[in-house]
Amino acid sequence: MDANKTGLEVKKVLWPTDFSSSAQKALPYVTSLTMQYGAEIHVLYVIEDIAHHLSWYGEFDTTHIDKLMQWANKSAKQRLDQICDKYLEGCPLYIKHIAVGDPAQEILKLIDKEKVDLVVMASQGEKGHFRFGSVTEKVLKKSPVPVTTIPVNLEKPSSS
Repeated sequence: MDANKTGLEVKKVLWPTDFSSSAQKALPYVTSLTMQYGAEIHVLYVIEDIAHHLSWYGEFDTTHIDKLMQWANKSAKQRLDQICDKYLEGCPLYIKHIAVGDPAQEILKLIDKEKVDLVVMASQGEKGHFRFGSVTEKVLKKSPVPVTTIPVNLEKPSSS
């Protein structure tokens, strides 16, 4: 598709991942788009901020929370490196991002910060129990750029 004919110019694609098999289903679309347009891929993983769960789990001192967050960050970096090395090797450029906070909010912040042209994400993530995930819904409703959602088939119990 010629960008001049459609008016669509894709220089930066954002692929948010939660490392689930659902999120991974968006990868062929991400790589295809980036190869077609020569676009950068911005891969984002968001670590949940556990500090706001303190009252649910009792009192932790801040050094314990810091250690947990450092471990989560190190683990996320390793997983991003594995995914990028394995699946994005032939793509022109990929940039890894790790954020802490609410996934939908962090996706929206990165769209603005990196001037992303297109978001490609699964219709639901790891915790998704419905056809449409809450993070995807929030991003769709508030994104200033087009969002392509990749359908994920829900496992249906066999009725025997």
